[in-house]
Amino acid sequence: MTQTIAPRVRNLVLLVLAVAGALLAAAAPASAHAALTGSDPRQGAVVERAPAQVSLTFSEKVAMGDDSLRVLDPKGTRVDAGDPTEVSGTTYAVKLHGGLPDGTYTVTYQVVSADSHPVAGAYTFSIGAPSATTVTVTGQEAGGGLVGGLYGFGRYISYAGFIVLVGGAAFVLACWPAGSGARAVQRLVVSGWVALTAATLWLLLLRGSYTTSGKAGDILDLDLLGQVLQTKTGAALVSRLLLLAAAALFIAVLFGAWDKREAEEKRDLTFGLAVGGGVVAAGLAASWAMAEHASTGLQPGIAMPVDVLHLLAVAAWLGGLTALLVALYRVPAGTPVAASAVRRFSTVAFASVATLAATGVYQSWRQLGSWSAFTDTRYGQLLLVKIGLVALLVGIAWISRRWTARLRDGAAAAEKDTSPEEPVEAGVGARQDTAAGGSAVDDPERAAQLARQRAAMDAARQRRERDADPERSGLRRSVLAEACVAVVLLAVTTALTQTEPGRTEEAVKAANSSAASSSSSSSSSSGVASGALTLDMPFDTGGQDGKGVVSIDLDPARVGANEMHVYVTRPNGRAFDVPEVKVAFTLEAKDIGPLPVVPDHITTGHWSASGVQLPVAGDWKVAVTVRTSDVDQVTVAKNAQIG
Repeated sequence: MTQTIAPRVRNLVLLVLAVAGALLAAAAPASAHAALTGSDPRQGAVVERAPAQVSLTFSEKVAMGDDSLRVLDPKGTRVDAGDPTEVSGTTYAVKLHGGLPDGTYTVTYQVVSADSHPVAGAYTFSIGAPSATTVTVTGQEAGGGLVGGLYGFGRYISYAGFIVLVGGAAFVLACWPAGSGARAVQRLVVSGWVALTAATLWLLLLRGSYTTSGKAGDILDLDLLGQVLQTKTGAALVSRLLLLAAAALFIAVLFGAWDKREAEEKRDLTFGLAVGGGVVAAGLAASWAMAEHASTGLQPGIAMPVDVLHLLAVAAWLGGLTALLVALYRVPAGTPVAASAVRRFSTVAFASVATLAATGVYQSWRQLGSWSAFTDTRYGQLLLVKIGLVALLVGIAWISRRWTARLRDGAAAAEKDTSPEEPVEAGVGARQDTAAGGSAVDDPERAAQLARQRAAMDAARQRRERDADPERSGLRRSVLAEACVAVVLLAVTTALTQTEPGRTEEAVKAANSSAASSSSSSSSSSGVASGALTLDMPFDTGGQDGKGVVSIDLDPARVGANEMHVYVTRPNGRAFDVPEVKVAFTLEAKDIGPLPVVPDHITTGHWSASGVQLPVAGDWKVAVTVRTSDVDQVTVAKNAQIG
């Protein structure tokens, strides 16, 4: 029976890891945490004279390089002059060459937000009148591709390594000091240190390519590495490596010297290790807080310490849970984890959950800003999933606490060591040795065979002893279930750190809505302006993820050439990058059309076409075909007066 359990456990863990990997894959590419909230000239605008500069305003401060902001003429030639500069606050500008001719110009940007994530995008404006352009802007989702996936995986491993390292060490110090001599627990904590160190080096190498070109060939570019070291994120990663060097010394003392001391020396050493380990653990947690969500936005002075506390509570709970799982499954039956240690960890876990609840409420308020953001933003939806997983984890933990309360003291396990089976098995081995007339000593192959037999019998005996305690068996199963949920929870948490906060997303929606209102007002007063006609058409292709809204902006909505912009958004307002969009114009009163138009893809959820010819005035039917998959598409239409 016991032999069949192990493969099932391995298969279950592999399944959970696969689910975690799928969640991580779905999280890439990383969503932009700084968002473009304004520009001058604005998107789709037609200005009479060439501007002296182009300026962009973001939702938070961003880091810019020499090529972060580019302006291209209709032929794709750069017309920006000099490097981008910070104008004020979150507004950045680049100067343009003088005497620019009429036509449609493309603005592209790729920057790094204050919370370390790359942001990219593009839009167009026109001087004098719209024109055809050879510029096609594709692949403008920063942080995607192979490098983005590898970077996301490195982030997951770094979080997991931190949790195992800090939580495992805390479990030994606070709950089970005798566990410092358990080889399985030692290997677990050392594995956490190795994983965190390797992942940190990996992220440091990937960082340059991740925030710029996204090319695998640039991973080993030393120039990019030098630039990364000068950034806030680079400094945080280097600080993490230095702290890991101190953590290595801590591990060496914890597992190499603690159990060799006398009782009084152990107390002093435990106090020193607790203080030193706490400082190192807080420093490691701060290396995330100083470079990511907590370092920007509202109340960073409060948010960063809260984030450190949140990470430490996660490590104490989930890392300690992992150490307990290893102790229950891998520590020899002769020296089982003490019931008192399990009860102490139960208390630590309860305190950790209380801390997580308090800090999580503050972080949710800070990142969401409103109740509607829970359902209307991707960040809020992921947060709901995380809350559900935490609730499930707490429920399983309650079951574990019931098993913990019923655990017997370690004396019961010690009594099992006197089981009559071992002398019998040892006697069998002894009789075999005697029957061989001592030849086993002279025959190395026979001696090795006997040693393997004795080891197998000893392992079988230990498993029987371990499984003979129903309370410990029940606790092992519930702790294993907790650990499996924790793996998925960690994947969702990693995805959250790569997703645009709900507060930012809603601010961008408000800014876009304000800009649209301003555009409409301007059109009404002057009679000639960009976006003179706007049509919004909800659609539903009937397939999975097939609902959204398609918006048509037609400028100047008059007879002759028109500039057309098509925007496709999801029901929550986020840009929706569908595979294909086609537009057709029909004037049924005069039997003209349909006149097909296939717009060019500009950026996520945005298509445009220049020189759309409408030959006569009248009530035109504007039909838009939206395809959301290989087989799911729908055509929606509205009438518009062209005059």
